[in-house]
Amino acid sequence: MVKRLRKKYTVTAILSALSVPRSTYYRWLAAPSKELSESEKAIISLCEETKYRYGHRKIKHLLKRRYQISLNRNSVQRIMQKHHLQCRVKPKRKWKSQGQTIIVAPNLLQRDFSAVLPNQKWVTDITYIQYGSSTLYLSTIMDLFNNQIVAYKLYTHQQTPLVTDTLKAALKSRGNPKGVIVHSDQGSVYTSYAYQQLIQESKLVSSMSRRGNCWDNAVVESFHSNLKSEEFQYVKFNSITVDKVKEKVDQYMKYYNEERIQEKLGYHTPIEMGSMAA
Repeated sequence: MVKRLRKKYTVTAILSALSVPRSTYYRWLAAPSKELSESEKAIISLCEETKYRYGHRKIKHLLKRRYQISLNRNSVQRIMQKHHLQCRVKPKRKWKSQGQTIIVAPNLLQRDFSAVLPNQKWVTDITYIQYGSSTLYLSTIMDLFNNQIVAYKLYTHQQTPLVTDTLKAALKSRGNPKGVIVHSDQGSVYTSYAYQQLIQESKLVSSMSRRGNCWDNAVVESFHSNLKSEEFQYVKFNSITVDKVKEKVDQYMKYYNEERIQEKLGYHTPIEMGSMAA
C-alpha cells in the first residue's frame, strides 16, 4: 500500500494515516522475505489439488504418501490454518423420501455397515439435486465393502424406473451377483411391486430402514451430503444449466471412486481398496 500511494503522498503521511511507526515500517522493509518451507508448499499444493475438500487428517496422510513428509496432524492443521486452507464445505442438508408403503422388507442390515467381501451388502438412496434450471433426482448404489459407487442414475423424476434402472446398471457392472443384501429406506419407489419384483427375479435380498430413521441408511445418505457440499459448495440453487449439473455429478462420481481417500479404507480410495481385495 505504501509503495502504491507514495507516488502521491509522502511515506510519513501514509504511515501516519495508517498509525504505523516509521521504525516499524522500515524494519519490516529491511527484513528478508520468508520463503515457504517444503512442507508448506506441499500442503498448499495438496489442498489446491483436492479443491479444499480434505481436512488436516487426510492431508497428513497424503503428505506422507505423495511427498514422503511425516508431520503430526497438529502441525498440518497449524499450517493449513496459517494459510487459510481449512476444508471448505457448506452445511449439510438431509432428505428423506416418503410415500405409500406397499411391500416392506425387514431391516437385515441393522446398521452393520461393514462387509468382508464385495457384493455382500449394497445400500441405495435417492436425493434431489437443485442446482440446475429444474430439480433432478439422483439414485445411487454403494458397495459397503469399499464404499464404491457401483451405479447411479440422474433423472428428472423420482418414479420407480429411477431405482429399477439403477439396480439393473449395478447388476450389469458387477456381473449379476446373487444373494446381495440391497438396503434402502421405505420410500414408495423401493416398496413398489416393480422394484421388489426385480429384487426377487435377480435373486437379491431386500432390506429396509425403519420408517423415519435416517441413521439406518447413514452411509449412502452421508455420501449424498458430501457430494452436494463438496462438488456444489460454491453453486447457488437453480443457478446453472441441467447439463452442467450432470457434468459435475459425473465428475464427482469419478473423483470419489478413483481419487478420494477414506479413513475407513486405510486412507485408500474405493478403487484402490477393491484392487487390493481382487
